[in-house]
Amino acid sequence: MKAAIRLKTVQDQWDTDNSDLDAALAYNRKLWTILATSATEDDSPLPAELRRNISLIAIFIFNRSLDLIVEPKREDLNVLIEINRNIAAGLQVMPKAAA
Repeated sequence: MKAAIRLKTVQDQWDTDNSDLDAALAYNRKLWTILATSATEDDSPLPAELRRNISLIAIFIFNRSLDLIVEPKREDLNVLIEINRNIAAGLQVMPKAAA
C-alpha cells in the first residue's frame, strides 16, 4: 500500500509539485523487484502459474515506470496505483483455516 500511496500522492499534487515522481517510481520498482525475485526463485512455494503471472505483472510495472520517466503523464499512474492496491488487498486477505 505504501507504494500506491506514494504514487497517488504524486498524482494528486501533479499540477503543483510532481517532483517526487522519480522517487515514487523507484520505490515501486524496488518493491516489485523484491516481489518478482522472491516469487520466481527455484525454492518458491508458489504454483508455477502464479509465479509466471507475478513475473508478467512485474515486467509490465517496469515498462510502465520507464514510460513515465521518459514521458511523465498523470493519468499513466492510474494503472500502477490500481495494481498495487489490488495486490496489497489480496495479500491482506487471511486464508480460511483448514477444517
